[in-house]
Amino acid sequence: MNFLSHYYFERNNPDQFVVMGVVLPDLIKNADKFWNIHPQKTPALFQDQQSQASILRGWNKHLEVDNYFHTSEFFKTETANLKKLILPCVTAGPVKPFFLAHIGLELMLDHLLLHSGMINIETFYLQLQQANSTALREFLAKAEIPDQGIFDVFLNDYLDSRYLFSYQKLHNISYALKRICMRVWENPFTEAQTEMLTQKLDEYCPELESRFMTIFNELEENPAIRAI
Repeated sequence: MNFLSHYYFERNNPDQFVVMGVVLPDLIKNADKFWNIHPQKTPALFQDQQSQASILRGWNKHLEVDNYFHTSEFFKTETANLKKLILPCVTAGPVKPFFLAHIGLELMLDHLLLHSGMINIETFYLQLQQANSTALREFLAKAEIPDQGIFDVFLNDYLDSRYLFSYQKLHNISYALKRICMRVWENPFTEAQTEMLTQKLDEYCPELESRFMTIFNELEENPAIRAI
């Protein structure tokens, strides 16, 4: 799942550190795709400070949600549906259809949460700003992040850009997908392919909108996730 879908599960939580934790794994991967930290393996390091314990709680929920989501029937069915629809967009070029369908589904879920008013993105950014603090840096130091300075620059740029607001418009999802693919392939799409992708996502959106909340409801009712 992507940032806003993870935030959905803490949308009513006033604890900004839990909110930071629930998107922190993706923030770290966006800062550097080769970084791997595993604070969940050393929970005792973070229990002496409430703010750091809250970050770890959010982190653990992120992992549990992603694990369930990626093995769910919803994920299997919808990625297959979307893959079939977008195949004409990737007949030429290096992009793998399953990769595009996987990421495309996740971004579409973010779009639909915004479109339906299920989350308040202003609150999301405000809480991340509040959590961008010494407590976060101490958490990351204990978790042995490879380069705190690089992450700080990335996080500040992420917060300043507020680019998730752009997900309110469907055509921006295609360009977000292109940017993500550019991390893997140098020239993933032509402009014509990007336009075709927008058209296919526009076709898919009403279908997904009719059933997208089923996975969020399923996740919220899951005992392992509720326990975190």
